[in-house]
This record gives sequence, C-alpha cells and structure tokens, in this order.
Amino acid sequence: MNRSIYTGGCQCGGVRYEAEGPLDRASICYCRMCQKASGAPFMAFVRFRADHVVWSTPPATFFSSGEVQRGFCRDCGTPLTYRNVQGSNISLTLNSLDDPGSVKPAFSFFNDQKAAWLDDLDRLTVIDTDAASPPGFVNHQKPDRSEST
Repeated sequence: MNRSIYTGGCQCGGVRYEAEGPLDRASICYCRMCQKASGAPFMAFVRFRADHVVWSTPPATFFSSGEVQRGFCRDCGTPLTYRNVQGSNISLTLNSLDDPGSVKPAFSFFNDQKAAWLDDLDRLTVIDTDAASPPGFVNHQKPDRSEST
C-alpha cells in the first residue's frame, strides 16, 4: 500500500498537522450542520486514521452533536476536522491541506440539503481579482507550507 504524507493547517498558521496516508476517502457534505460549521454551502473532507495525524498544537473542539466533534483554530476560526468520537478516523477539511488539489472527493452526502444555486456557479460573471482587491490590500494569511519553502 502506498503511503504518503499530507500537510496542512489553519489560516493564521497557529495549528499545523501532518497526516500519514493512504487516505481513507474524500467526500463532500451538504448537510445543514456542515453548512453552519463552515459558513459555506458544503464542506469537503479527507479521512485518515486519527492515530496517523500529528498536530503542532491540537485544535480547539466543539461537539456539534452528541457524537460528532469538530476541530478548529481558536485564534483564526479555521474549520479543521470532523470526527465521530465512536470511531478511529478523523476527517480533515480538504482545503486546509497545503495541496488541496492532490485529493479529489469521490462521493457526497446529504445532497437533498444542497443549495439549488450551486448548480449555476459556472454561469456566474467572473470578476478580475486584481480589480476586486482594494488599493493597499494586505493579506495576513500564512502561506501554505509548500509556498513558504
């Protein structure tokens, strides 16, 4: 079995992780709980064995239900994990990976709760991001580890 190392972390750089694969699975969840936890129309996850994830600093946690614990950076609020505490796996937010393009979701959950407007995203007007940034814009986000080396 091919084993890989996946790294990632939060927006401010205060919480970093290293996950050893192979990854178990990657998915999209449209449930209302994920929508509320992320402030987005869905969350994308990649799942690993929990004992294969090493943290620089453990994330803060919140029980979003009786069995589900979600991890996040207490300083910047970045959502980082989803974990059913009865299991041995942990799901990391796919876009918290340093290279989120290296993982492709294979399936989705709760499609009945998907926002209908998601089907029209490819029809949105595209605005040049250079024109959208105000003069003097300063990005305080820490670069992905792969960008900082």
